[in-house]
Amino acid sequence: MKTKNFLFILGFVLCSITATAQVQFDAKVSKKTLGINERLRIDFEMNQDGDNFRPPSFENFKVVGGPNQSISNSWINGKRSFSKTYSYFLAPQKRGRSTIGQATIEINGETYKTLPIEVEVTAAVSVPKDGNNADYVASENVHLVAEVSNANPYLNEAITVTYKLYVSHDVSITSQWREIDTPKYADFWSQNIDNQNNFKVYEGKYNGENYRYVVLRTTVLYPQKTGKLDIEPLTLDIPIDVQGNRRDIFGRRLMERVNRTISAGNRTIDVKPLPLEGKPDGFNGAVGDFSFDVTSNKTTLNANESLQLDVKISGKGNLKLFTAPTVKLPSTLEVYEPEHSESVTTTVAGMQGSITDSYTVVPQFKGTYPINPITFSFFDPKTEKYRTISSKEFTIEVENGPISSATASNSNDSKKQVVLSKDNFKYIKLDANLKPIAQEEFFKSALFWSLLGGPFLLIPLFILVGKKRKARLNDVEGNKLRRANKLAKKYLSEAKRNIQNPVAFYEALERALHNYLKAKLTIETSEMEKSHISKLLLKRNVEAPVVENFIGLLKNCEFARYASTSTASVQQDYNKAAEVISTIDKQIQ
Repeated sequence: MKTKNFLFILGFVLCSITATAQVQFDAKVSKKTLGINERLRIDFEMNQDGDNFRPPSFENFKVVGGPNQSISNSWINGKRSFSKTYSYFLAPQKRGRSTIGQATIEINGETYKTLPIEVEVTAAVSVPKDGNNADYVASENVHLVAEVSNANPYLNEAITVTYKLYVSHDVSITSQWREIDTPKYADFWSQNIDNQNNFKVYEGKYNGENYRYVVLRTTVLYPQKTGKLDIEPLTLDIPIDVQGNRRDIFGRRLMERVNRTISAGNRTIDVKPLPLEGKPDGFNGAVGDFSFDVTSNKTTLNANESLQLDVKISGKGNLKLFTAPTVKLPSTLEVYEPEHSESVTTTVAGMQGSITDSYTVVPQFKGTYPINPITFSFFDPKTEKYRTISSKEFTIEVENGPISSATASNSNDSKKQVVLSKDNFKYIKLDANLKPIAQEEFFKSALFWSLLGGPFLLIPLFILVGKKRKARLNDVEGNKLRRANKLAKKYLSEAKRNIQNPVAFYEALERALHNYLKAKLTIETSEMEKSHISKLLLKRNVEAPVVENFIGLLKNCEFARYASTSTASVQQDYNKAAEVISTIDKQIQ
């Protein structure tokens, strides 16, 4: 009986220990049902430390915040309690049921996965009009507006879309916003005129109230289709500072930061087709106000000399979206394919400047050649009429050269033989000066002896290479330096692949730094306090400036989760990380 009781108690204790040591990795969402204008928070929690965390793809959602990482490590009555959480904030992109996939993490060499979570996204829900609610205050005081210069343009007529961000005097924006959805302009030729490096604050009105506003971007569009065309919205994630309910010791209300996703909304324009009435035969799609001219750099020359004929169109309109008319010259003038050049700038008013087709012309015979007028047609949207411009007529005089058959023929006797200049065939070589090719036997030739003696000449080269290799193997310091550089590249390879994506780059960089420390110092991620890391590195004879640089990189990785980072800073941190890891590996003992 006692034996049974002992076995029962022993089994109970073993089950308790197993349950205590069991790894838990779960995904939790803030709500299972939300409106399309709301946000969802998802937390990935684990009770033991792990590495190589991989979030799901978040299909049908946009990540507007995170990942935010938090660690809780405490001891109560001799028992350690550990918790680590990765948090993301998601904005739904469409209504209906969506599934958030599995996240993975490696703990003690094993891979663990969360369970998929199904979320229902409904139509937009009303936001409570609570003046004390920071989200409501932010949504009512910041607005993104897309202003279209002309909602009913002609095909290929320039219009501008100006994106303005209106901010009331009750809130402020002190941090850089993030663009999360950019319009594609599928049915337009487009050119962005960004103002990101030179924002100017204006005073204006929005819905009759005083606001401040900045012009974020001006986009010039040329519609390429007729009918109703949609202009996709610009969507931004903006950190907004609003007054919260907490107050400081002087009674002033403290500012609270709220992240809001703001969209300019869809805009639709109705594009009119160009009128058929009065449309010229040679019209090729030019819309705007243009001038047209055909010029030559010389009008008098000799045969077989070249001249340049320029067909130039200048003005304001869709200069890059049509071709200039071609020139037609007499067959006795040799004409080469034109060289196209553009001098076009795009401003708020649209394209303006000039395009030029330059023809190289080489006359073959003596004579006078008239260059007939060339016509160019375009549609002027201001007058809503077609216009046709003709170039001026001019002649080209070829003074010296052979006479063509048409010029030399006698009008009274058309069968009279034409006398041509002897220079017509001067390029044909009549004496070929051919010589027999002497055949040389391979045996005892120069090639034979070089192939026979070549391997013997390579023996000193192999000896020299062997000596250099042996010297390199004996170079302890040099080998240590090369191993350090190779180690730095190994740990930073993933970060380098994501160097164009700052968020992914800093996640990979932080993971690389942690993995490097685990390999060198034999510590766990939960022990990676910055002060503890500094002590361990200094204890292993790593110089203090190098340790400070390493700690600075860890701080940059943490800071990058909450603030946007430029590509230049990313490249600088990558170079610094490679140098620091290499230096530590040389100094550590």
